[in-house]
Order: sequence, then C-alpha cells, then structure tokens
Amino acid sequence: MSAAGEYAKPRNRKYSYIYIKEAGQSGIVASNLRRGALDRAALAEKRLTSVLRTYSVATMRTLENKISDAGPMDMRIDPHVLTPVRNQMIASGVMQRAVRQNAPWYHLTGIDQATIDARLQLLVPMHRDFQRLGMRIGQALEIAVFKALRMQKQMMFLGHFKDLTAHDDTTLYQKEEPPQAVSANAMPGDRSLDFLASTPAAGLAGIEVKNIREWIYPDREEVTEMLLKCCSIDAVPVLIARRIHFSTFHVLSRCGVVFHQTYNQLLPVTASALADQVRHKDAFGFHDIRVGNDPDVRLQKFIGENLPKVLPDARQTFDHYKDLLMSYGSREIDYTEFAARSRRRSEGKNEDFDEP
Repeated sequence: MSAAGEYAKPRNRKYSYIYIKEAGQSGIVASNLRRGALDRAALAEKRLTSVLRTYSVATMRTLENKISDAGPMDMRIDPHVLTPVRNQMIASGVMQRAVRQNAPWYHLTGIDQATIDARLQLLVPMHRDFQRLGMRIGQALEIAVFKALRMQKQMMFLGHFKDLTAHDDTTLYQKEEPPQAVSANAMPGDRSLDFLASTPAAGLAGIEVKNIREWIYPDREEVTEMLLKCCSIDAVPVLIARRIHFSTFHVLSRCGVVFHQTYNQLLPVTASALADQVRHKDAFGFHDIRVGNDPDVRLQKFIGENLPKVLPDARQTFDHYKDLLMSYGSREIDYTEFAARSRRRSEGKNEDFDEP
C-alpha cells in the first residue's frame, strides 16, 4: 500500500471537517480544498517526492514552503496533510530521515550518498546560522508592529522599544513590555503580551506577534497562550503571524479573535547576506523573506485602519465566547471539545452535544 493509501485510513484528523466542509461553505473553491483525504494524501506524496528528487535533501520548513506556500494553487497541500504523509513515507521506507546538528533532514531512499553529503555540507551551516538569529527574528516583526502602532492615532497602546536609534540590529533592542496586570485582572505566572492597545468602544486588545515559519494552527501553543493571557485581563485577542491556517481563522474568528497574516518573514538588516542565501530556491527557498523592521503597507493598513474598525464588533463577540476561550487557553478543555462547543454555540444549539 502506498503512503497515501495508508494515510487515508481512519485516524485522528481533527482539521478535516473544517478543511473540507467549512471551507466550501465559506466560498473557498480551490480544488485542493475539494479533494478527498485520499486525493490530498496522494498529491502530498507526489509533491514531496518531486521536491526531494529536485533538491535531494531538505528540512520540513523547506518542504512546506515549496508545497504549501508556493506552486499552483490547486497543487498546494497544507502542512497538516504533509506531515503524516511524510511520516508514512518514512515508515514504508520511501523516505529517510537524517539528523545533523540536532535538526532533521529528509531525502528519498536510494539517493546517492555523495549527493546528499554535498547538499548537507552546503545547507547545514546555513541552517545553523539561521537558527542562531534566535530572538532577533522575533524582534524584527515586533518592531515593525511597534512602528505601525506609532503611526496611527485611533488606539492608545502599551509596549515600547527604547533604543532603536542607539545601535543596529546585530544585538537585541531593549523592550519595555506592557503590564501583566490591568486593574484587578492579572495574567498567571510571568506572562506578558507583546502589546496592549485600547479604544473607547472596544476596551483592551492584546496583540501577539509571531515571526515564525510554521503555519499557525488552532491547537498550537502560540494560540492557547495568547488566549490565556488575553482572557485573564479581558483583552480582545489579536494575532499577527506569517501564515495562519484557514481552520484557525474559522474556529477562532467566530469567537472574536482578530488575525492578520503578513505573508513575509522579517530578518534583521544585518543578516541580509544570510537572507539572500536562504531565500535562494536551490537552498531553503524561503522566497517570502524580507530584511528590516519597517512595516509594509499591508501591516500599516491593518494596524491603522482595519484593526480599530473591527475591534468593537470583535469585543462583543469575544465577550460572548470568553468563557470557552479561557477554558481552552488554560487547557481545561482540548481543541476538539472547544471547536465543537464554539460551533454549537454559534448555531444557537445545546453546546454539550450534537443533536441527532
């Protein structure tokens, strides 16, 4: 049996309902959303095989970038489909996993070892240098959001970078975090949001910024942590990230959470040479990388126009679902239960169970 056929067997595929049925109801008609599980898995296996035949060896982030982010729309396969197909290809012996400097790399079985070694000799040091950027990557987008917040006049905000003009971005800038407590409400532990904003009509909004390559799914820790922090201080959750999966939009937007996709990953200006390397299609192929910490037109519009406009309605919705969001953010209930309960509540049904 092929890896695709094995993948299509019944197993935990918690995004499937949203991925197919809800996407269709929302008017998304790309043919990859209309494919059945077997078709999507078969296409995933085909594309994984094709990419690895072309580039010999790759990290999972490169595979996702070339298959989920790039290529014809009807040939794109989302990461939550790629990962189990990849795992099954490894289990069936079609693909191999090699670890170099604590990072996993993937190649097809039967590829000449000399070819693999040559590619790894090129890519492993590049991957190491990319990883060593660490928090400087996160700060690049945080500063862009900070600059966009300073440009607008409709929201008061908290969160500040103190020394942006004092040195370049080879080292981290000093960040003054927004308060962890507001009036009688406090976040548990030593948590803080990236920024707090407020308007008279909507009250507080908590802004989280994630400048990472991974797509944001609704069950990721980045999401539950944001919900816990925002619900603890009664702030409407706002998430800004490179890529946010459709299921995250669908499940959480109906609960009052606001999202913005940047479609880019920002790197420090002083890492421009490395950015050119990892952007190249024959290296990691991260075509969406930009350097610098200035907000682009889309981010400026989101912060300055769209966010203040949507926050009042988001506040009303958030207040209606805050108890569920808090239970999910604190892990009192898991994703499956949260998604089901929030759906039933949105439909005005008994949220404890689906009626026959």
